[in-house]
Amino acid sequence: MTRTYDVIVVGAGAAGLMCAATAGYRGRSVLVIDHANKPGKKILMSGGGRCNFTNLNSTPANFLSDNPSFCISALKRYTPQDFLELVERHSIAHVEKSAGQLFGRDSSKDILDMLLTECNWAGAEIALKTQIESIDTETLGYRLDTSAGRFSCESLVVACGGRSIPTMGATGLGYDIARQFGLKVLPTRAGLVPFTLHPELKEHLAPLSGISCPVEVSCNGEVFREPMLVTHRGLSGPAMLQISSFWTPGDALSINLLPEANPRESLVQRRSARPQSQIQNYLDDRLPKRFAKAFCELQNWSGPLQHYRNEELDAVADVLSHWQLKPAGTEGYRTAEVTLGGVDTQGLSSKTMAANDQPGLFFVGEVLDVTGHLGGHNFQWAWASGVAAGQHA
Repeated sequence: MTRTYDVIVVGAGAAGLMCAATAGYRGRSVLVIDHANKPGKKILMSGGGRCNFTNLNSTPANFLSDNPSFCISALKRYTPQDFLELVERHSIAHVEKSAGQLFGRDSSKDILDMLLTECNWAGAEIALKTQIESIDTETLGYRLDTSAGRFSCESLVVACGGRSIPTMGATGLGYDIARQFGLKVLPTRAGLVPFTLHPELKEHLAPLSGISCPVEVSCNGEVFREPMLVTHRGLSGPAMLQISSFWTPGDALSINLLPEANPRESLVQRRSARPQSQIQNYLDDRLPKRFAKAFCELQNWSGPLQHYRNEELDAVADVLSHWQLKPAGTEGYRTAEVTLGGVDTQGLSSKTMAANDQPGLFFVGEVLDVTGHLGGHNFQWAWASGVAAGQHA
């Protein structure tokens, strides 16, 4: 027996639930299918368990894509303020952190419960622990054979995300569906992901695990000023996660350890005022002491400043302002917050998220080649693209 709906959404994550509620409020009969045992698992883990649900300063400039203009329409029509109004209608307490980042005050569960409530009010059904076995076209839409039986629909929305964090259930299903129906899928890789280090540097820095420093990091013309976190595997923290989306294997990172200082000038002044002082003493005033000590050992900086000639201080200052570091790689999809690349947006309508050459087929969220910076932008894309598709599916 085939159960028929107007819209079937594949994926019960942020974009899928937003799309389902939007379509349901239009009077469409909606079914959300997900193989997981719970909806919204990535929502629950996001933002340290408090969900960085949007960024008030989110603009198209905060997104990476081979087709940069694609995201403009959806982001313009559903803004961070629109989602904030939804949050406030549900009386969810929230806090603003740096650069307009909005988090739930208490728990990510509040945001997920809000989305599930919206789906319930809109009449959208959710089928969990349901595996998709095949998808085919039929006269009026699509037929899905699943572990829970056969379903058919007029509109099919693919919202099953990318490959990031496979332990949360991520698969390449969305890409497989795109290819099945003739859409191009651009190469994918892990984004917003920590770096790993070569053995010698890893061994030297690993004892500093947990230490954070404010830095400015650049690579391939992109620059971010955020904290860097040393881990037992390498380097993480907002600065490293941000720049990872612009890094490719073999590239060097340029790290300014003292973005607020002029080390050349201040080192010369310190040499004059305190000639017996060492470079580590200078760094102790500006960086965590354990990091300062380890970095001086790494660079073989020792002895009083009075023994350093001007050109030697120039070299020290250059390292402090432009530390060149070649990562061994990244931690990959295992810990990546997002997937770069994905379904080529050239084959979709930027207004509706529908495939140009495959009637009734829509793609939303992370499965698309649209990836935001860290700080709530990827959730904003989930909401905006979900609403865009939900208004037309």
